[in-house]
Amino acid sequence: MSDTDSRHLPVWPESILLVITATVMAVVVNASFLQAFYIPSESMEPGLIENDRILVQKVSYWFDGEPERGDVVVFKDPGGWLPPDAEGPQNAAAKVLAKIGLYPQGGHLVKRVIGVAGDTIVCCDKQGRLSVNGTPLDEDPYVREQGLQCNGPRATPSCDWTAGPVPEGTIFVMGDNRARSADSSEHMCKATQTDCVPGDEYVPVDLVVGKVFVLLWPTSRFDWIGRPDAFADVADAS
Repeated sequence: MSDTDSRHLPVWPESILLVITATVMAVVVNASFLQAFYIPSESMEPGLIENDRILVQKVSYWFDGEPERGDVVVFKDPGGWLPPDAEGPQNAAAKVLAKIGLYPQGGHLVKRVIGVAGDTIVCCDKQGRLSVNGTPLDEDPYVREQGLQCNGPRATPSCDWTAGPVPEGTIFVMGDNRARSADSSEHMCKATQTDCVPGDEYVPVDLVVGKVFVLLWPTSRFDWIGRPDAFADVADAS
């Protein structure tokens, strides 16, 4: 046997090494660019239902990219938005994916971006619509219809509130199931509250993991998640 032949691994150990290397590289790439999450509550119905599995891509918010109005985003709990015992599914598959960084468990929320830095959000006009920078939003295609007086009922029973201007480096988010979403509007200070900290309603952009782009499971409802047309005419804050 030549010196060159003796330096090569046998075929089967070499194949195993290649498979392991490819798997590790795939995990690193996926964890860097994509992550799987679950929907933890009914707050994003009707589009996303509790325990749906979604994929989040992170690339859009790298470098100078930031969340835009209408994006559905996953973000870490800013503090006090989730109950202390909140955690994701505990089945074997979820635990394995969590171990390799592809399926974080607990401590995350899924909401829609309504306002970005500088925006002012007003609830509501005579048709019950939110307005952003003076432009009313036609949210019927994605907001759950529940016969509510307006599309922002969590902040005050009268549907009469204003948020913003949204501070730099933060976003204002809401669930699509407005009556069942403890979102930014829920964390606004009410006139009757004495222990509320102004500003807690905004989510720091640094806590945003990424943008939801696909509803993966159940397969019967597989769908691509995009930015709705409702925000197309909203002008940047002056």
